[in-house]
Amino acid sequence: MNVVSAITGLPYVGKTTLFNLLTGAHASTGAFAGAEAETNVGVAKVPDPRVEELAALYKPKKITHAEVMYRDIGLARAEKPGQAISPQKLGDLRTADAIVHVVRAFSAPSVPHVDGSVDPVRDLSTVELELLFADHAVVERRLERIEPELRSSKGPEREMKEREKAVLQRAFAALAEERPLRDLDLDADEEKAIRGFRFLTRMPVLVAVNLDEDDVADPERIIAPVREAAKAHRASAVVPVSAKLEAEIAELPPEEAASFRKELGLAEPALDRLIRATYELLGLCSFFTVGEDEVRAWTVPRGAPAQQAAGAIHTDLERGFIRAEVIGWQELLKAGSEANAKKLGVMRTEGKTYPVKDGEILHVLFNV
Repeated sequence: MNVVSAITGLPYVGKTTLFNLLTGAHASTGAFAGAEAETNVGVAKVPDPRVEELAALYKPKKITHAEVMYRDIGLARAEKPGQAISPQKLGDLRTADAIVHVVRAFSAPSVPHVDGSVDPVRDLSTVELELLFADHAVVERRLERIEPELRSSKGPEREMKEREKAVLQRAFAALAEERPLRDLDLDADEEKAIRGFRFLTRMPVLVAVNLDEDDVADPERIIAPVREAAKAHRASAVVPVSAKLEAEIAELPPEEAASFRKELGLAEPALDRLIRATYELLGLCSFFTVGEDEVRAWTVPRGAPAQQAAGAIHTDLERGFIRAEVIGWQELLKAGSEANAKKLGVMRTEGKTYPVKDGEILHVLFNV
């Protein structure tokens, strides 16, 4: 499956620097054009050492990591709420599966904050309010239009529209109270009724707190209030990062970069944590296909049935699915080969409904 995350936030918070680091792009970080700037698009590989370990066993011609597409979407600082997001940027935001909201916690006298002072909790609230206003406008317009549609519809079509109206009325009430739609409990039918609207406040939010270099080793003092504000609403997570420091480290040779991180007490690049946190927030996992031609990671929702996972590889595999041979990546490495894994009885056969677990290897048997 294709995973899309929108990186957004107020001007001069480090969004584009972070985007460039994640994707290897070279988008301009100079002059800011606000909500009218072009949306930058790039792809980041999901860091997963298991891919390399499996590749060491198979020595394939090709190694393919799972990927996340990031969209760098600039917002303006509006005088009034509801004016910071242009129609084009609203459309770009609605293509995302999750939002990475960058808030500024670094001081830079040469780049004044648009609100005059650094306050990540305030900035979090400011952008959340913009997203609330955008969703409120969509709900309001749809509720106005659905009434004449109800009067002219009958039977199952009318029932469907009545269900949609009921969910939208709940959404309208929540947004009027400045509560994001993530906080609503919706059953499968209710979720289906509003899925097409791509509501921004229904999306999971990952808050990237962009720190000063001096705060990287001990970020808790800075991120604790941000985490407290974010956890007031569901499907939110907080990751500390210093885009400036990561940019400096990215210029170093790998060994020097690792040594520098060790001196700072950092176990891994903050960017790796951010990409993985996006995965976790969206409830995704990786399974692998392996062989001499390619070792590859595939993305599916956590607990996806084996037949659906087969479809991530190719639609023919899903359509003609018979069964899958399954083994955990650690079990395979311990066995040393697939042939030995079969002798040891650790490679098993599973059917269509088997829930695939993170880190499992699948060989799909199919017939079309």
